[in-house]
Amino acid sequence: MKLKKFGKSQQLVLGGPRIWGTTSMQPRFKLSQSLALGSSVIAITVALASGASAQTAAQAAAVGVQTTSVAEVVVTGSLIQRAGFDAPTPTTVVSAIDLRQGDRPNIAEVLDDLPQFRATSTPATTVGNTNNSASTADLRGLGGSRTLTLLDGHRFAGSSDLNTIPQGIIKQVDVVTGGASAAWGSGAVSGVVNIILNDHLTGLTVGADGGESNHNDAKRYGYNATFGTNFLDDRGHFMIAGEYVKDEGAFDRPSRPQLLAQIFQDSSGQLSLQTPVNYTIINTGGIIIGGKAGQQVFNHDGSLSPLQLGSPTAGNFTVGGNGQTIYDYVAVTSPYQRANLFSRASLDLNADTKVWLDIGYSDIWSSFPFFPATPIFSVKADNPFLTAGARTQLAALGATLPLTVGRILTDVGSGGYLGYKSDRQDLDVSVGIDGSLGGGWKYSAYYGHGELRDDEHLSNQQIKANFANAIDAVTGPAGTPVCRVNAVTVTVPGCVPINLLGSGNISAAAVSYAFGAAQQITTSKLDTAGVVFRGQPFSTWAGPVDLAVGAEYRKQSQANDYVDPTSLAGGFTSLNFSPVSGSFNVKEGFGEVNVPLLDMPDVLHVEANGAARYSDYSNSGGIWSWKYGATARVEHDLLLRGTYSRDIRSPGINELFSTKGTNIANAQDPFTGQTQANVVSFSGGNPNLVPEIGHTMTVGGSYSPHYFPGLSFSVDYYDIDIKNAISTLSLQDSLNGCFERNPNDPTCGGVISRTSTGTINFVTRTYLNLADYRTQGVDFEASYLMSVDRLISNWDGTLRFRYLANHVNELLVNDGVRVTDVAGVVGDTTSFDTPKWRQTASVTYQNKDLSVDLRVRYVGGGIFSKQLGANGLPISNNQVDARTYTDIGARYTIRNATLYASIDNLFDTQPPFVTYASPFYDVIGRYYSAGVKLKIW
Repeated sequence: MKLKKFGKSQQLVLGGPRIWGTTSMQPRFKLSQSLALGSSVIAITVALASGASAQTAAQAAAVGVQTTSVAEVVVTGSLIQRAGFDAPTPTTVVSAIDLRQGDRPNIAEVLDDLPQFRATSTPATTVGNTNNSASTADLRGLGGSRTLTLLDGHRFAGSSDLNTIPQGIIKQVDVVTGGASAAWGSGAVSGVVNIILNDHLTGLTVGADGGESNHNDAKRYGYNATFGTNFLDDRGHFMIAGEYVKDEGAFDRPSRPQLLAQIFQDSSGQLSLQTPVNYTIINTGGIIIGGKAGQQVFNHDGSLSPLQLGSPTAGNFTVGGNGQTIYDYVAVTSPYQRANLFSRASLDLNADTKVWLDIGYSDIWSSFPFFPATPIFSVKADNPFLTAGARTQLAALGATLPLTVGRILTDVGSGGYLGYKSDRQDLDVSVGIDGSLGGGWKYSAYYGHGELRDDEHLSNQQIKANFANAIDAVTGPAGTPVCRVNAVTVTVPGCVPINLLGSGNISAAAVSYAFGAAQQITTSKLDTAGVVFRGQPFSTWAGPVDLAVGAEYRKQSQANDYVDPTSLAGGFTSLNFSPVSGSFNVKEGFGEVNVPLLDMPDVLHVEANGAARYSDYSNSGGIWSWKYGATARVEHDLLLRGTYSRDIRSPGINELFSTKGTNIANAQDPFTGQTQANVVSFSGGNPNLVPEIGHTMTVGGSYSPHYFPGLSFSVDYYDIDIKNAISTLSLQDSLNGCFERNPNDPTCGGVISRTSTGTINFVTRTYLNLADYRTQGVDFEASYLMSVDRLISNWDGTLRFRYLANHVNELLVNDGVRVTDVAGVVGDTTSFDTPKWRQTASVTYQNKDLSVDLRVRYVGGGIFSKQLGANGLPISNNQVDARTYTDIGARYTIRNATLYASIDNLFDTQPPFVTYASPFYDVIGRYYSAGVKLKIW
C-alpha cells in the first residue's frame, strides 16, 4: 500500500508497484436542424465530432427521417464561433444516446467507456486511497491533471470529481482531443472535456433507479428530479436539478480470484503472476517470524498451529495455503453516497444582452472498513499473554524467546480494522453577461467562485508510543497484566496492556488506549474571472476574418481548517495527515484568429487558424502557449485538418505546498534481490516547480459522402510530447533508479534509509520537474444513421451505428532514469500503463416510444509489466489476453412514464490477472440496473 497525493487530498494506496456551453461566450458549430422523432431528439454526433459541415443536416433528411422540430447542436473546440466554422482541433461529441448507455452513475464513467480515456480514478480504482469514489476524466491516460474539465466553458471547483454534476440536466459532452492551452489555459495538455447543460429544460420530471451485480453486491439506488420553466414572457428561464445516489460498494474480492493476483518471486529469482499470493510473516492471529518456531500461528485461545503453506513458497510469500493477504480485505469498489443540486437562471435584458447565474452544490460522503493494519512486534519471555500451552509448544519446537510476531489486525474497534470516513462538499457559484457591442462585435464576461471542503478520518490507527507501551506487557504486583512502563512505578497513566496473540483478544480498553483516529479538514478555493470579445474586423478575398481576444484571472488556494494533534506530531503508524497551505494566481491575455485563404464554391475552401495566450503566474513567472492549424474542405464531403500547439500545465497546490506524505508498499530491493513487505516512503511538495510544457500535433480529417447519406467517418493522428512533467518516482522506480545509477551505494546518497541489518527503513521522494512523456496514436470514428423503413417498410424510427477506436502507437515514459514504452502494458505497475487498442461499437434503434441499444467494448491485451527482477529475468507468464464486453439496454415510454433497464457485461466476462485496482478491465461482473422517469408536466 502507498500513500500518495492526488488532486488536493492525501491518498493511502494499497498495492505493489503499481464543457463548453450553449451561452454566447462559447465557440459554436451550428447545425441548422436536428432530427426529432416525436419528443426524442437524435444528435448527429460523429460527423460533427470530426468537424463536418452543416450539410450533415441535409444528409440526415436524405436518409428518410422525418424532421418535426428544429434545434441546435453545438460542437466546440475553438474561441471562434461562426456557423459553418470547421475547427482544426478534433472534437468528439458524447450525445444523449451515449450518455445513457450502460446506465453509468456519473459523467466520468461515461467517458471511461470511450477509447481515448483511461479509467484512472473511479470507485473501482480508488478503493485503497483517500480519494475514494472520486471519478476524474483522464484523456490519453496521461493523468487527470492534464485534462482540462469545464462546465459550460468555465472552470469549476468540482472538476476533480465528476460525481458533482446531476446527469439529468446534461445535454452533451464535447471532448477536444488535442492540445488546447492557447484557447482555454493551463491543464489542456491532453485535451478538454466540456460538459454542456440543457439550458432549455422545461417541465418537471422525477425518477428512481437501482442496480446490482450478479455477485449480489455493488448495490446502487438513487432518486432524481429536474424542473425547468420560462418566465417574464419567455425572456427568462430557470431550471434546477437534484439527485441522490447510494452505492453500497462491493467487498467480495475472494469470489473474484483474479483480483488477488500479485507478482511472485520464487527462490531462483524468477518472477511470475500468481493468485492468491499470501504472506508468511503476517497473519490474522499473529504468526511467528523466523527461528525454530517460524510460521507457527497463534489461535484464538493462544495456542499454536503451523501455517499451511501453498506452493511455491519463497521469501515472505506463499501461493495458496491458508494464509492471508491484506488484499483479501480491500473493497472491489468503494461505497459512497452523494447528493447534488444545480440551478441556473438566465434573463434576456434586451434583444442583445443576456445575464445568467449558476449555483451548484454537491456532497459526497462515505464510511467503510479500509484495510487492516499489519504490525510486526516483539513478544518477550515475560509476556503474560503467552499461555502455558503455547510455552510448552515452543519448548517442544526448541524455540527461544523473545519472539518476533506479525499480525493482520482485523479485530480492532468498530469495523475490525482501519476505517475510512470522508465528506467532500463542493459549492460553485458563477455569474455572467453576454451581449453585443454593435458592428457585429459580441462580448461575454463572467466571474466564478468555488469552494471544496474535504473532511477525512482514518480510525483504528496505531498510536506509535501508546501501542509500543501496550504491547510490552508484564505481570503486575496484583498478578494481572500491566504495561512494563508501569510495573514498578506508574510512569504512563492510562496505559492498558494489549493482547495481540490470537485474533479477537484485544480488550476495548486497550483499543481505546493504543489506537486512535486521524482527521483533517481542508478547504480549496477557486476564483475565476474572464472577458472575451468576438467579431469579424475585415475580410480577405476568401471571406471574413474571425477574431477573438480576451483576458482571464484565476486564483487557487488551499488551507487546512483542522489537523488532529497526533498527526501533527507524526504519532500514527499508518497515516499522519499533514497541513497543506498555499495559493497562487495567474493573469492571462489571449487571442485567436481564423483567416480564410481560399474559397472556390463547391470545390475547395481553406482556412488558417492561430491562437496564443500569455500566462503570468505569481509563483513561476510568465509563459506562452500557442497553436496554429488549418482546415481544407473539399467538395463539401471531405474535411482535412491539422494543428500544432504548445501547451502548458502549471503545478497544483499539492504539488507545490504539500508536506510529508507517508506511503507503504511492497517492493523489490534491487541491492539484495529480495522482495520486502511494507516499505515506507515519504513524498511531499516542492515550491520551486515550474509549469510543464507539451507540444501536440494532430493531423487528420473526416469524410461524409453525399452519395451515401447518413454515413460519416474520421481518422486523426496525434503526437503529444511533454517536457519537465511534474512527477514523483514510484517506490519501485526510486529503488531501481538508485541501483542503476550506483549499484555500490545501497543508501543512494541518503534517498534510501536502511536499518542496521540492511533492510530498507524508508525511502524519501518528492515532486520534481523530472519526467518526459510522449504518446502517439490514432483515433478512429465512424457513424451511420438511417431510417428503418429503408429496411422494413412501414416501420418508423432510426438505426444509429457508431464505432470509436484508439490505437496507441507508443507511450514513452522517461522518469529521469530510463525511458520505457508502456503502450501495451496493461498491469498497473506504472501510472501510465495502457492497452494499445481500445474499441467501442454500438447500434441503437429508436422511435418515439422505444429505444434499444447494443454495445460492444474491446480492451486490448498485452503484457502485465516490464518490471524486471534483480537477476534480469522477466515475468514468466507476462502475457495478458484481451477482453470483450457486451452491454444491452432498452427504454420504453408509456404516456408520461419512461421505463429503462440495462445489463452491463452481459456474458460476465472475467478479468485477466489484475492487481487490486486495475483501471482497464471490468472487476464487477455482470451488472443489472433499471429505473423509471415520470414526466409530471
